[in-house]
Amino acid sequence: MIVCPGFVDTHSHSDTYLLIEPSAPSKIFQGITTEVVGNCGASAAPLIGGYQMPSDWADKTYPGAWRSVAEYRALLDRVRPAPNVVLLVGHNNLRAGVVGYDATPPSPAQIREMMRILEECLEQGARGLSTGLVYPPGVFAHPEELSELASVAGRHGGIYTSHMRSEGRDLIESIEETICIGRDSGCRVQVSHLKTAGRTNWRLVETALATIQRARASGIDVAADRYPYISGCTEVDVLFPAWAEEGGRARTLERLRTSGDRARLREDLLRARSSEEDWAGITIGSTSHPDNLAYRGTPLLEVAENMGVDPVDAVLRLVELDELKTSAFFFGMSEENMWRILAEPFVMLCTDASLRSPDGPLSHDYPHPRDYGSFPRFLRASIDGNTVGLPEAVRKMTSLPADHFNLTDRGVLKKGAMADITVFDPSRLRDISDYGSPHRLAEGVEHLIVNGVLTITDGRLTGDRAGRFL
Repeated sequence: MIVCPGFVDTHSHSDTYLLIEPSAPSKIFQGITTEVVGNCGASAAPLIGGYQMPSDWADKTYPGAWRSVAEYRALLDRVRPAPNVVLLVGHNNLRAGVVGYDATPPSPAQIREMMRILEECLEQGARGLSTGLVYPPGVFAHPEELSELASVAGRHGGIYTSHMRSEGRDLIESIEETICIGRDSGCRVQVSHLKTAGRTNWRLVETALATIQRARASGIDVAADRYPYISGCTEVDVLFPAWAEEGGRARTLERLRTSGDRARLREDLLRARSSEEDWAGITIGSTSHPDNLAYRGTPLLEVAENMGVDPVDAVLRLVELDELKTSAFFFGMSEENMWRILAEPFVMLCTDASLRSPDGPLSHDYPHPRDYGSFPRFLRASIDGNTVGLPEAVRKMTSLPADHFNLTDRGVLKKGAMADITVFDPSRLRDISDYGSPHRLAEGVEHLIVNGVLTITDGRLTGDRAGRFL
């Protein structure tokens, strides 16, 4: 057996799902003892003004109601999650709640109100600010707005994490903007799921890493995370131009159902993806409408052929019928670049995923295999000699994220530290979730201890949960 500190998932979306399935099987069977939630600009709290939770959170039933970080924290404590939880505050929560989903820049008074609410959240236990600058309304935010908000997190010793504006053509400019926000605000910085998306952008990997290295050498505390897969996963309407998503989901659906707006949207999508090859890297994931369920796990080109339409029209049909609840796997990353990024000393592991379960209420969608397999997959590559050595692989999952996220007395095995401990069998460790059958637990984690309590023993859940809101 290998005995090591419990793993820290630096980029998770389990916020509200922990309230539904606190045993968090897809995460703890990877050896994860702490999840950092509230990423990509969306967090479970605060729920203010006209903010709309992500659709996959909004359609679930919860064991209680909450609005503030304090209320979410109290509810989480009541359900007793298996892993520890670190909460970031989503910028989209703040902006949508105070300004709305319009592109209009916030007034000075609105900026001050967002800063006030963020300060209140941090005082109630949140650890920083996250942005999702490809999602509404974050897509409309200027760097000055983000720097002012991040400065609040900085004063509290918090962190600024960002799903940047671009992970493709404008990757370098996006990294520079993220670093600049860290410099201006005095905040620690985390680049979310660092990647080079799109074949024509693979060449940018060394420049991207060098840009971060220079910032670190200059004294800016910037790091990054990454999952060990060459496809991402998000809602299909991330393809839509910003104008189509202004005003929130109801306005976007209205545009989809208005002939003139739909035609304009179609033209914009075709302008961005002009050939069949541009659509070839998309595979449909979760859907909500019964008529779309048969397309889960199916490449978009096959879906289009089945429908007898062009790929762009298949996208519009799926998204309209699902009312913007269609997700997809977006391929187009370089495997060589993936391993190059994961080997960088400042890059940590993450799942970039909500928890799931092979049974129960979180077993009915069609998730990315990273939900179940990210950590064992990377460890397996390390054990087999295909990436960094095992001590460095474990550091990326333990002491490195614990230090960067200021998780005191975690991420190490030493007398007096918190007893978050993962024990795995290196001969059995493997991920078995895949794109064809995603709801499958990883194998090889034999024992898991969270805050001194056995959560897994002999490869089975004990029923005891001791995770805390950190």
